[in-house]
Amino acid sequence: MSTLPPCPKCNSEYTYEDGQMLACPECGHEWSATESAAAAGEGDKVIKDSVGNTLQDGDTVTVIKDLKVKGSSLVVKVGTKVKNIRLVDGDHDIDCKIDGIGAMKLKSEFVRKV
Repeated sequence: MSTLPPCPKCNSEYTYEDGQMLACPECGHEWSATESAAAAGEGDKVIKDSVGNTLQDGDTVTVIKDLKVKGSSLVVKVGTKVKNIRLVDGDHDIDCKIDGIGAMKLKSEFVRKV
């Protein structure tokens, strides 16, 4: 169950959905759900590497641990540089191509920004 944001006018926690809008029963204020998402800063997820550096699309990172590739006998070795990463939503934060292996998804906790 999703939690609705409080009313931006009176800060009431009793907001409810009314079609495409959100409404407050205490002050009568109505606003769109997209306005509240933008105001709350949702969608601006910050992805950090293993030491706390903020990652961005196009960064170059280094793998900090040997990573076994599921479904094959390949291993991504410590120190492997990965260029031009793409940040994505999900369990694995990074989409990339690794020389000799191909397209991969990595978790940000196993890389360090160069």
